[in-house]
Amino acid sequence: MRASDVERERVAEILRDAVAEGRLDMEEFEQRLDATYKARTRAELTPLVRDLPASGEALTDLRKPAATTKWSERIGGTATSTGGFAFWGGFSRKGRWTIGPRFTCFAMWGGGEVDLREARFEGRETVIRCVTVMGGIGVVVPPDVHLVVNGIGLLGGFDQRTKDEAEPAPDAPRVRVTGLALLGGVGVDRKWSKAERQRRKEATRGDEQGRITGG
Repeated sequence: MRASDVERERVAEILRDAVAEGRLDMEEFEQRLDATYKARTRAELTPLVRDLPASGEALTDLRKPAATTKWSERIGGTATSTGGFAFWGGFSRKGRWTIGPRFTCFAMWGGGEVDLREARFEGRETVIRCVTVMGGIGVVVPPDVHLVVNGIGLLGGFDQRTKDEAEPAPDAPRVRVTGLALLGGVGVDRKWSKAERQRRKEATRGDEQGRITGG
């Protein structure tokens, strides 16, 4: 599983405590710290703190998310939008809205935005079909949904990018993004909203403070 920046920082903090306590010399500390920030997966992080105090708590923390989305509260209801259209212009679906099981969007010489980070879902399965001709469409989803991207780029791009890592929740909706980008582009981003990112940072900070107080 891919490691997140928060998880790297947790490991780095344990290493700093270890060198301060004399459990690691500076050379070994620097080697482990360098490996921490280069690590791409959790499996690479685990050995770096396995022999240090509190490593059991740290490794448990690496396996659990900083916060959990209550998907049961965001699935159900009537769709407020089932598509978007842009011709020499743009469209946007973002904030609090409800997406239907089928959402079709088209952009020609224009652009569109489909942001699901605060959206509700009418059902657990959602298909977003994007078609763009000399235009662009951006789709943003929370990192903990089940996501499949299988669109086609023809003299254009149909790309998926991950800014924030998270394990898909068992009860999260499944989103499939498909379609065609002709002389244009469709970009699918997995990332938290600013509010959710801040909430998760605060939750992580609270967990770490609790470990310090408890220790």
